[in-house]
Amino acid sequence: MARTGRPKAELVLSDEERAALEGWVRRRSTPQAWALRCRIILASASGASNKDVAAQLGATPHAVGRWRKRFVEHRIAGLGDMPRPGGPRTVTDEQVAAVVKRTLESAPKSATHWSTRAMAREMGLSQSTVSRIWRAFGLQPHRTETFKLSTDPYFIDKVHDVVGLYLDPPERALVFCVDEKSQIQALDRSQPVLPMMPGVPQRITHDYVRAGTTGLDPESWTRVMRLVPA
Repeated sequence: MARTGRPKAELVLSDEERAALEGWVRRRSTPQAWALRCRIILASASGASNKDVAAQLGATPHAVGRWRKRFVEHRIAGLGDMPRPGGPRTVTDEQVAAVVKRTLESAPKSATHWSTRAMAREMGLSQSTVSRIWRAFGLQPHRTETFKLSTDPYFIDKVHDVVGLYLDPPERALVFCVDEKSQIQALDRSQPVLPMMPGVPQRITHDYVRAGTTGLDPESWTRVMRLVPA
């Protein structure tokens, strides 16, 4: 019996689109909702039906059909949260995709991250248009979160020792806390920077590696001790 119903539009991925989608799926930092949309498109591109893709990924056939249709019409730009109905669009899907790609994969020459003004000048769009695109895709180049992973097996014991000095200091004890001048050091992060993704800001480790510092020598400590009352 011949199958009836509206035929699905053919979904063919370019090499660049496939690489981008597969990269987002592989990254652990990719938001689950975005990763699911990428998996839906990759599975649909293999020729599977909406029903089969839904069963494979734990989604509904309606959701698979919706993301498939939006990708066919708008390509990767269609996977973002679409703007509400209103006036006619003044920006093309290609321009949206170009802004997203430039935001995720590059930085301006004179700054560490893009601003809406800088991106607008770069892409020939208005600042409000860039802002809407960033909101639709959850892009926040101005935000950076830090994380810290301690592998020291005695980390908790050391914390107790340090905190204990503040909470219950012994009599006639002298405790020094010496901080560095980080602005004049050559530093590098101890872990790779986790790049910005849709819905997730760039993250950098709290720890760093010193590539050039100056410590207090014994003579310096002697001068400090002379200032301490007996």
